[in-house]
Amino acid sequence: MIKILLADDQALVRGALAALLELEPDLSVVAEVGSGDAVTPAVLEHQPDVCLLDIEMPGLDGIAATAAVRERFPATRVLIVTTFGRAGYLRRAIDAGASGFIVKDTPARELADAVRRVHAGLRVIDPALASETLVDGINPLTERERQVLLHALTGATVASIARHVHLSQGTVRNYLSSAIGKTGAVTRGEAAQIAQSRGWL
Repeated sequence: MIKILLADDQALVRGALAALLELEPDLSVVAEVGSGDAVTPAVLEHQPDVCLLDIEMPGLDGIAATAAVRERFPATRVLIVTTFGRAGYLRRAIDAGASGFIVKDTPARELADAVRRVHAGLRVIDPALASETLVDGINPLTERERQVLLHALTGATVASIARHVHLSQGTVRNYLSSAIGKTGAVTRGEAAQIAQSRGWL
């Protein structure tokens, strides 16, 4: 029996996934949580074999939760199941230690098979997303550029961003300028939106 933990902030989606997976004779949902912060405590308590994580959740997002699970519980596999099928998210999820990445409109039979394959130590990637990732290449942003763009998404001023990331305003402007160039944008707000749409933030 493969033990599964589900993490999704939408209770209806979480419940539907649990019901579908419980129909399989070799799969058992042992825990359901609604936030990224609740994932590692639930893994500690329930010892699942595979975690199915959404990306956008309160607290830790699914990618950060993946990294936390893989660091503390290396025997536990992670499969990202998300609405947000973006090449940048896929790359970041794999870098964080996820064994698989599929979208929520995957048929139930394929989802169950993905869980089995991840549990067996295989990697499972949505084929269309894998192709897109090969075409789009890797995230060109540095970690600092990502940080300043995340703050730029909120409309923060350069001074405010500088305070939050503990850098000088001149250094923040340099990072923003570099990020604008890499995204082909005109403004920092546009650069932030492009980076977000590609899953780089």
